[in-house]
Amino acid sequence: MDPTRLTLVEQTRLFKSGELGAVELVEAHLARIDRLDDALGAFLAVDADAALACARALDARRAAGEALGRLAGAVIAVKDQIVTRGLVTTAGSKILAGWVPPYDATAVARLRQADAIVIGKTNQDELGMGSSTELSAFKPAKNPWDLARVPGGSSGGSAVAVAAHLAAAALGTDTGGSIRQPASFCGLVGVKPTYGRVSRHGAIAYASSLDQIGPLTRSVADAALVLEAIAGQDPHDQTSLPMPAPGLTAIGPHVDLGGLRVGVPDEYLGDGVAPDVRERVRHALARLSDEGATVVPISLPHTRYAVATYYLVATAEASSNLARFDGIRYGHRAAAPADLAELFSKTRAEGFGPEVKRRIMLGTFALSSGYYDAYYLQAQKVRTLIRRDFDQAFAAVDLIAGPTSPVTAWPHGERTSDPLSMYLADIFTVPASLAGLPALSLPVGRDAHGLPVGLQLVAPPLQEVRLLQIAHGLETLLGRESCPFGAEVAA
Repeated sequence: MDPTRLTLVEQTRLFKSGELGAVELVEAHLARIDRLDDALGAFLAVDADAALACARALDARRAAGEALGRLAGAVIAVKDQIVTRGLVTTAGSKILAGWVPPYDATAVARLRQADAIVIGKTNQDELGMGSSTELSAFKPAKNPWDLARVPGGSSGGSAVAVAAHLAAAALGTDTGGSIRQPASFCGLVGVKPTYGRVSRHGAIAYASSLDQIGPLTRSVADAALVLEAIAGQDPHDQTSLPMPAPGLTAIGPHVDLGGLRVGVPDEYLGDGVAPDVRERVRHALARLSDEGATVVPISLPHTRYAVATYYLVATAEASSNLARFDGIRYGHRAAAPADLAELFSKTRAEGFGPEVKRRIMLGTFALSSGYYDAYYLQAQKVRTLIRRDFDQAFAAVDLIAGPTSPVTAWPHGERTSDPLSMYLADIFTVPASLAGLPALSLPVGRDAHGLPVGLQLVAPPLQEVRLLQIAHGLETLLGRESCPFGAEVAA
């Protein structure tokens, strides 16, 4: 048995039963990373010594009969956007090259409290700004289903690590689709929770009213287990919701889909969707119908404005959040500046990449005197209209379904010179982000090139349990596929 081929649920079960040791699990994953990651570019830092020390401690505690956490033995990777005490965290940017945080993000601290083993930090688009993980300041990540193609982004490294069995699960951050889109491209389950369900404390801020931490996993049950561990109110985050984590692991082996009303927006299956994607999504919806669900055509009319709205709101907030990277307190500092103004300008010019600079300039312009009302304020008004579209839809349906992305993974370099085409890849993920709704990407087959296709499910606020139950039921109907990359590597 190759321990790396196990799901997270299987890893924890076999560890707690004594059939597998934590050291054995970690060593198998480290060996696989050492053999395969040069080709994949999934990790920016691997914390081998700390992971093995944690594993040895877990083995000792199990031998002593001590109580173990719900994630005991599970090997988990963390996106580099999320800070980790004592482990370098760069958010994929030269502006933070070599920075070692003095604390853990709340989500990471909760993973450790649940006895998960954090094995390393995953690659990403710089500061969360990108849809392909080609915009990392250090190296691109490759899709394990086809190394010539992108894995999606910005949480692409997390998706690659899980799909290629370098970790059982990973944390990502999702601002406009950065968990769901790479999950779709890499054949994984990716969950963006309701805004405020998971603390943002320790997630390096891109757009504060949109950012959320969530899991990428190989099964819905794995996603439920991780989300249950990291969710809940946090005194360090004033936007976290004052309610306990939901009992997500109550999801049963059989889910009754009879009577479910599934809304399919007309705007989500139009001409801009690749034929193979449309076919796989319709097949998944047909399986729901076969089980007694009712598929209802609906309209989300303001979807057409979602990308423009998102890129005004998100860049405006990024312009403010990224002002802290000035060379004074931490991170990169330009050498021998003539004065304070030159220190600021040289540090930021040297530390930020072209896409980050583009978004800072766009956001600063949208907030500037004379343009605020015409751009940022107008975008916030349209954001309200997008949320109302969902409110009206959920008065008639239980869930909204459609493609996660209009296309499957594209070849490296195809969209890097055309930022607008990159932005448009997020057309179906940004509306749920703007509305703060829970959303999930579920693999529903592959296209003619053998690339995974993702189905996005969106639920009303705080309905993560129902969302995961339905996704689990559909996953049971469709089955799960494992990425073949590196399958010949034995334990």
